[in-house]
Amino acid sequence: MNSVDNTIFVGGPVITMDDNRPTAEALAVKDGRIVAVGSSADVLTLRGPSTEVVNLEGRALLPGFVEAHGHPMIGMSFRGDGVIDVRAPVCPTPEGVIRAIKERVARTPAGQPLTVIGWEELLRPGLPEPTREWLDTLAPAHPLAVLHNSTHSAWGNSRAIATAGLDQSTPDWEGSRFIRDADGRLTGRAEELPATLIMAGTPLVAPPEEVPSLLAKEFSAYAQAGVTTVGELALDPAHQQLLAAACEMEQTVRVRAYRMSNKTGERASSHRATSLFRQIGVKLWADGSPWVGSFAASFPYLDTPVTRKLGFAGRRGCCNYTAEQVQELCVAGLRAGEQVAVHAQGDDAIDLVLDAIASALAEVPDNPDHRTRLEHCCLMTPAQYRRAAQLGVTCSLFLAHVRYWGDVMVEQLFGERAESWTAARSALDAGVRISLHNDVPVTPSEPLANVHAAVTRQTAKSRQVLGPLERITVDEALRAVTLDAAWQLRSEHEVGSLEVGKLADLTMISADPRTVPPERIDRITIERTWLAGRPTWPPPKQTRRNTPLRACL
Repeated sequence: MNSVDNTIFVGGPVITMDDNRPTAEALAVKDGRIVAVGSSADVLTLRGPSTEVVNLEGRALLPGFVEAHGHPMIGMSFRGDGVIDVRAPVCPTPEGVIRAIKERVARTPAGQPLTVIGWEELLRPGLPEPTREWLDTLAPAHPLAVLHNSTHSAWGNSRAIATAGLDQSTPDWEGSRFIRDADGRLTGRAEELPATLIMAGTPLVAPPEEVPSLLAKEFSAYAQAGVTTVGELALDPAHQQLLAAACEMEQTVRVRAYRMSNKTGERASSHRATSLFRQIGVKLWADGSPWVGSFAASFPYLDTPVTRKLGFAGRRGCCNYTAEQVQELCVAGLRAGEQVAVHAQGDDAIDLVLDAIASALAEVPDNPDHRTRLEHCCLMTPAQYRRAAQLGVTCSLFLAHVRYWGDVMVEQLFGERAESWTAARSALDAGVRISLHNDVPVTPSEPLANVHAAVTRQTAKSRQVLGPLERITVDEALRAVTLDAAWQLRSEHEVGSLEVGKLADLTMISADPRTVPPERIDRITIERTWLAGRPTWPPPKQTRRNTPLRACL
């Protein structure tokens, strides 16, 4: 080995995610790929005059984490001009939220559109409903829109509605809707994508010339979290070329993209698939969000002060599509060679989707490795997991729900039913292969916090344990943020484990999650990240920082 791209890692546990060699002492990289994994003595024999030797000093080296379900393009748009970020880590109190909006409106020229992102009443009780009338009062001279943290609801004032080109005759987009009053007039509220993004307005539409710099910032945030591969689960086909070009230019993270099913009217630009960017599937939203009352469950919300205030006490949500419509999407995807991913949170929605998948597989039977995905799966039951396993369905689980919303779920929304929320143990026992995700930007990318949530089932606020029978082991959780997540993105042949021949996507962390007390896993920090052997975090030529990646709730 004599290339400047050669690196040897020694001095700490190398956690490989390879069943044949779970732990090694050293690892060697050449020209972006892993060329040796084994004992320090054996690997160091490959050292040449230009080889960089990285001493882990007791820290652990793992495969780069895989965020199986994220939204880099939406996250990128949140960084643009005209955006007021009030997500809980930024504004933890309702008073801080209102103050941030008023201050931004006051210093913005009249007529310039503004969009508030990260509105979330459950984590900050005391926030009012952002009705059209209230927003008119708050910003009479500005188009002002509010996008809920889940992105499943949005509101706009009168100027925002007009600026978005919406009026009484505007039709609803497939699977989403603009809410109207008894006379058919727009109320200013939108539900489900893409209607919510349309209502959110132009501040979330980055000019093409700004996309590269905004995506560079978004990609850097993933690298800081130790993430080297991310799924883009809501790609507008019109943006494919921009995203692909940014991946090739930045070379910070790899992206596997799923186009939005209700954007089928726009043709995707052709792009040569590479290890940095591939469009692999199609995404459908079968139901909504548990935080805005729109997910399809077999039981109603509790009647509590919070649910009464938010307008869904005793209410049940409903699906956005019929089983026949979901089946049609699955059939089209299977025939086109696309991987189908379906957002399904409530147990009623999951039943509907599993019925549709079963019918689609009967219609297109010659696809044993279809890897059809269910996303979030918050109320999926053991019986549904067993059926999913029989169908060859894989599930991406949103354990951050337990971490951040666990307390309010028990106290205000679902009571004892919250104990079975995001039932990872049931999934694995049924034979379903899972990933753990953050749905960035809904929650920040923090794979180790997901591991902590899966292993302990502790909430972030009170540290109470929610559903102890659904805990999984550290090894199982680590697989769900590395190799199994890569498999879910059809990328296990190149990333997700530290094996000879695979791409050298790596992350160094401050401690071995397998040996620290489980309740302290979320305190482990990301030290360094590499993509194909090239440092991506800290960015080259910058001072190294060890910043805990936790939301400040």
